Amino acid sequence: MKAILLLEDGTVFRGSSFGANGTRCGEVVFNTSMSGYQEILTDPSYNEQIITMTYPLIGNIGTNREDWESRKVFAGGFIVKENCEYPSNWRNEDSLSEYLEKNRVVGLEGIDTRALVKHIREQGAMRGVISSAETSVAKLRKELEKYPGLVGRDIVKDVTAKKPYAWDKGVLDVLAGQEVKAKKKFKVVALDFGIKQNILRLLVSHGCDVQVVPAKTKAGDIMRRKPDGVFLSNGPGDPAPVEYAVETVRKLLGKVPIFGICLGHQILGLALGAKTYKLKFGHRGANHPVKNLRTGKIEITSQNHGFCVDMDTLDKKKVELTHLNLNDNTVEGLRCKDKPAFCVQYHPEASPGPHDSSYLFDDFTRLMAECRS
Repeated sequence: MKAILLLEDGTVFRGSSFGANGTRCGEVVFNTSMSGYQEILTDPSYNEQIITMTYPLIGNIGTNREDWESRKVFAGGFIVKENCEYPSNWRNEDSLSEYLEKNRVVGLEGIDTRALVKHIREQGAMRGVISSAETSVAKLRKELEKYPGLVGRDIVKDVTAKKPYAWDKGVLDVLAGQEVKAKKKFKVVALDFGIKQNILRLLVSHGCDVQVVPAKTKAGDIMRRKPDGVFLSNGPGDPAPVEYAVETVRKLLGKVPIFGICLGHQILGLALGAKTYKLKFGHRGANHPVKNLRTGKIEITSQNHGFCVDMDTLDKKKVELTHLNLNDNTVEGLRCKDKPAFCVQYHPEASPGPHDSSYLFDDFTRLMAECRS
């Protein structure tokens, strides 16, 4: 079957279909990771995004139930140079094509992904429509005109948990076949803006008793749970319209230690008085260099975001820049000078990705211990 990608500027890419049959609109982005495609597909931060993988061969290790990062696949579409139909891995359960079909995700292969990525880098991330059900450019253009894009919209409400729940699973040691757990020392409430499960696993493995709550949970309801710390999760889209979360965090500041990742970082920044802006084509992949300004060390990080905190809009007497992206000098980490709160833009939970930044979970437990004493 044939499939097509139409971008909002009229650029067309034609290739072959794999996965589900259908039509989906979304923001077209690219990810530079060489592996971890299943974790990427199930990361809620990719809600309403059509993902292009820069690595040419995808699907060679298949898919399995253990590598899910959330309750379902959130990506709007998936584009690869070549899809592997015959995966080889001892954990494989379904091929990538079977996996996408079961989860109703349209796949496109056989296009020049280098040309598509180059176009996005030059023109910026843009709206697009991917389809294996319709190949008429005129009809797809009408479909795309209806899609509003991500800027100015709250899409956290589409991915957050419907009700509070407890999480008790630790990081899985695949070779040993068992979870890594620690004695529970701290009670943590995690605000779910689209949380990755490996974040929850790492919190448990660092001795946290984790309660996950919906994004619209009020500060008073959180404090009634008597947490030692509050975690602000990753999530999709533009942080500015998520005003209810910003207000909640503003009320929590100074009352309890706070640690934010990705969208949680941006929401903490907004609560501190910052403004955010959209990056030209975002940061997505497992190989982004970040400098820790407190230690001078360089960390190779996993990232997935299209918006950024503007450091120039923060009060530098109260907020310290702690991490800097070495590719474009954008903000990657903040720490309050007068309150127990810090955050990073990248993903230290490393699933998929490097482990350079896992120390941040130790920093969080240390901060909770200090505030408790």
